[in-house]
Amino acid sequence: METPDNANEAPALTGIAAQDWATASVEPQYRAAVVDLLGALAYGELAAFERLAEDAKLAPTLADKAELAKMASAEFHHFERLTERLTAIEVEPTGAMEPFAKALDDFHRQTAPSDWLEGLVKAYVGDSIASDFYREVAARLDSDTRSLVLAVLDDTGHGNFAVEKVRAAIEADPRVGGRLALWARRLMGEALSQAQRVVADRDALSTMLVGGVADGFDLAEVGRMFSRITEAHTKRMAALGLAA
Repeated sequence: METPDNANEAPALTGIAAQDWATASVEPQYRAAVVDLLGALAYGELAAFERLAEDAKLAPTLADKAELAKMASAEFHHFERLTERLTAIEVEPTGAMEPFAKALDDFHRQTAPSDWLEGLVKAYVGDSIASDFYREVAARLDSDTRSLVLAVLDDTGHGNFAVEKVRAAIEADPRVGGRLALWARRLMGEALSQAQRVVADRDALSTMLVGGVADGFDLAEVGRMFSRITEAHTKRMAALGLAA
């Protein structure tokens, strides 16, 4: 997953964001929301590992194949950290991931890349949108959970790798740019729809976003959050040399 292009200075922490896990988890609904969040993240990292391993088969050179294998390894390490955390808070990892498996599997099935370049754009654009979403949520988490979430969202190196390869391909054949721009726009729509469906289906997560246990969020802020995610997507498209 990728580092956001629109990172801003962090505001002063209040409410749950100023508490540690031991204090915050006393609230049952907050605990349930965190379990959902960690479960969704863990399955996302496992799926990212599987996808990168598959994409490596499309790599045009041995060096590219090795680079993707290294990134896949980093994603699996993130997965392990999340499942270890779930176990530490006495939650069975498979059970926490299960509610999110179908939605993520559907997303990946509907957006299966047809070639190497589409796979790179999907990893860069799709994973970055997911990372932006989770970073927005992380701002309202307790300090222990927030640190873990931000750590597993660290850039695995895929961003710079994708930008370099895609820009080189467009320079070699400008016609590639139009096709990849359409592909990236489709990914944006599918990724946002998926994020909204996941949140809507999980009561604890939706409460976290619209008010309840997540100090400071409201419906208007959710709208602004998705606007910020869209703005970051536009910047990434420009970095790729594509029109948003």
